[in-house]
Amino acid sequence: MNEFKLIPFPTQALLPKLELSGRIDRQNELLSIEYQLQGDLAILLTSGSTNAIDPPKALPSRKFELWEATCFEFFIGIPGNSNYWEFNLAPNGDWNVFHLDDYRQGLQNELAFVTLPFEIDRQANSLLLTLIFDLNKIIPPERPLEISVTTVIKSQQHEMSYWALTHPGTEPDFHRRDSFIIKI
Repeated sequence: MNEFKLIPFPTQALLPKLELSGRIDRQNELLSIEYQLQGDLAILLTSGSTNAIDPPKALPSRKFELWEATCFEFFIGIPGNSNYWEFNLAPNGDWNVFHLDDYRQGLQNELAFVTLPFEIDRQANSLLLTLIFDLNKIIPPERPLEISVTTVIKSQQHEMSYWALTHPGTEPDFHRRDSFIIKI
């Protein structure tokens, strides 16, 4: 089990009001990831919302551009390969998985996933998001992984902040392979 704590890009707001942590684990073909967002959630804005975080949808669906609002993300690569996968999870249950051929190249929906159900537990000052899925759909269980865990947060003032395990560049960029620092 790898525990993580995400940090906002150094020049961005929302610093004292939120904390983002979690865990990621691989057991054979299953990958589990858990995000814990704590703090003043009333300052957040999600896609199509006018106040705070949308409640979970009865029928979540695959959506594009979830990163334009509050969105939990992670990236998976295989050491020595330039291709990688991007997972987007919205607090309302909408999701997407993309396959990329190389750094920001060849973005396309990963068709191995037709659903990606995850659990959302929303309390007054916390949100817990948990996803467990079959990694075997895209990567054989014997292959080692490099993972980057990230989150985009949009405030009600429409300010964006970008949270990650590390920020190796001069601007927020979740696609940089040198930010895929969890090895499992």
